[in-house]
Amino acid sequence: MKFNDHHSLIGMHAFLGASKHSWLRYSDEKMQLAYQNAKAAARGTRLHAFAAEAIELGERLAKSKRTIPLFVNDAISYKMTPEQVLFYSENCFGTADAISFRNKVLRIHDLKTGTSPVSMEQLEIYAALFCLEYRQNPNDITIELRIYQNNEVMIENPEPAVIMDIMKKIKHFDRLINSWKEAE
Repeated sequence: MKFNDHHSLIGMHAFLGASKHSWLRYSDEKMQLAYQNAKAAARGTRLHAFAAEAIELGERLAKSKRTIPLFVNDAISYKMTPEQVLFYSENCFGTADAISFRNKVLRIHDLKTGTSPVSMEQLEIYAALFCLEYRQNPNDITIELRIYQNNEVMIENPEPAVIMDIMKKIKHFDRLINSWKEAE
């Protein structure tokens, strides 16, 4: 049999795909919620790309107390790099939405486009990854973390001990994972 050619769909996943088969048991209301969540996630991806492009181009947005202009304009003011990968190992890396390191001050900003409660732990992990990758001792630098969400800015200056603890956990779990990989 000659199958139909769908090469443009290779690597893609349909909303009602077989690999996420739980939708078979959804009510109409649950399906609507799942669809709205998927649309919100896609919008969030586009907003992140828009913000990164504006930062990269140095294009400030109209002054506003809304989330996206606050995030973009602050990142430009602090001369931050958007969408920067921070790498410790193939087991542990992540992408900071915006980051800068100048005059021994590490700034990491995160853009949240959803409404779910957030935690600074994600940004603390980014700070630990930065310190590991660039061999910085958290005791010797100032760290400022910001989350931009729901037209608000949450700011935290984590204690160096918190970042050091995360660095130790990253190293420990990375060694464990590597030992498991070797044993396979």
